[in-house]
Amino acid sequence: MRRATTSVLRSARSPRRSAHKAFDPDVKITTLSNGLRVATEPTPSHFASVGMYVDAGSRYESPTTSGVSHFLDRLAFQSTTSRSDEEMAKAIDKVGGQMICSSSREAIMYQSTHFTQATPLALSLISDTVLNPAFLPEEIEAQKDAARYEIREMSSKPEMVIPEVLHGVAYGNKGLGNPIICPEERLSHINTSLLTRTMREWYQPEKMVLAGSGLQHEELVEMADKHFSSLRQTAPPVLSNPSPVTAFSRANIPPNNILSPSQPSVYKSLTRAASSYLYPTSDPNDPLYSFAPVTSPSTYTGGYRFIHDPECEFNHVYIAFEGIGIHDEDIYTLATMQILLGGGGSFSAGGPGKGMYSRLYTHILNHYHQVDHCSSFHHIYADSSLFGLFASFVPSATQGSSGNTPAEILPHLVHQLSLLIYAPIPEMELSRARNQLKSSLMMALESQAVQVEDLGRQILVHGRRIPITEMTEKIDQVTPEDVRRVANRLFGAESGKKASIVAMGHQDLPDWKKILQKYGVSGFR
Repeated sequence: MRRATTSVLRSARSPRRSAHKAFDPDVKITTLSNGLRVATEPTPSHFASVGMYVDAGSRYESPTTSGVSHFLDRLAFQSTTSRSDEEMAKAIDKVGGQMICSSSREAIMYQSTHFTQATPLALSLISDTVLNPAFLPEEIEAQKDAARYEIREMSSKPEMVIPEVLHGVAYGNKGLGNPIICPEERLSHINTSLLTRTMREWYQPEKMVLAGSGLQHEELVEMADKHFSSLRQTAPPVLSNPSPVTAFSRANIPPNNILSPSQPSVYKSLTRAASSYLYPTSDPNDPLYSFAPVTSPSTYTGGYRFIHDPECEFNHVYIAFEGIGIHDEDIYTLATMQILLGGGGSFSAGGPGKGMYSRLYTHILNHYHQVDHCSSFHHIYADSSLFGLFASFVPSATQGSSGNTPAEILPHLVHQLSLLIYAPIPEMELSRARNQLKSSLMMALESQAVQVEDLGRQILVHGRRIPITEMTEKIDQVTPEDVRRVANRLFGAESGKKASIVAMGHQDLPDWKKILQKYGVSGFR
């Protein structure tokens, strides 16, 4: 009944659409009358990809809605008001591809990759789960059990726990400091009414983009109008010049690192962020320069936290500083700095070309066998980011142990940061980092799934698709002077910035302020 009604409404009116030319000549963008944007990029292939990208996520949660984005993710593609859970599962199997939903701090996405002829069915399933979720009590209860399992799994994996704790320390457990996984004490509060109410508030057409690759633009526009015309715009699009912090970004995400050498491949780190994390502010004089403002600004606070775990196999130390938002021109320099520092695991199967000549490999991992993992990271968002280093190492828990305490390892991390401020950057080393960054981005975009996600996120963030050639040109322009300037901006002694530090394991880290002061790095007040 719901679908039939929508069809009648659609045929009874003549929808207004505004089509405009994107900066990338291969990209077409059409805005429907309700503000929903439809973007496509031609990609010759036997497959097509479509995705709905929503400006929503855990940063927008309040104490009364905490955990909602986690459950919207987990309850996607289940029962709707027009399909039972079994009917949805059979329809997904019929598509013959891959359908996923993923939530992060600043984005919720619904995406499908499939044979081209299955696009109408795939889009029907996406629209059904976006517009008509049933949120049945029994399905919610089943996901609560799954969430409890996820929480237990996370608690046993420091590499998952500490980045979440770090965000909480950095942002005072608000906004970007909100947890991605629903807190256990909030599980009992998640119900149909809360999910429906929050989804109605978040899912507004002007904050949503439908992107496609491998299909005709006009075809996707027609299907978008058919399935999403019932969405009603709550506010007119922002067409005036917004401030630098008013933008949407994804996020990483996860809590995803951008181009983190700690991952087995850059593709993994780009599947949530895509390459849009590197794009600067669009031309504010251009009419396409419009995007949803961040309605939940986060305040960076910094601080320190120690998690005592005498059973932990390794000690762990994370140090981060507030970086820059997605729309800052220095984003290219900061991304290059991350590749320059690099790092990874103590054992790397791959040899040259896998970041083995990055600074954290050559200066730490190759010299201190007790260090199991040491890497740079960059979690970037619309109006802020976290840039820093971490190390996992054998603890000196017993007398005569060859391990270390956090107080012995943190100086090595801080020293590497200080070298970016006080020592010259060899051009050959910087050139290697620039080349690795460019190749990583281009290789990631070989995947059609990443390509369509990149397109959708860019339209949300910048109102346009920025060609990869423009990105590589910006990366090539990064100079040693730029690296020193940005390093001083983020953690120089005169920057006034405060560090966020988390230590987990056997020993506390009481003198971290003295360590920062010794190496001329900011981080204490």
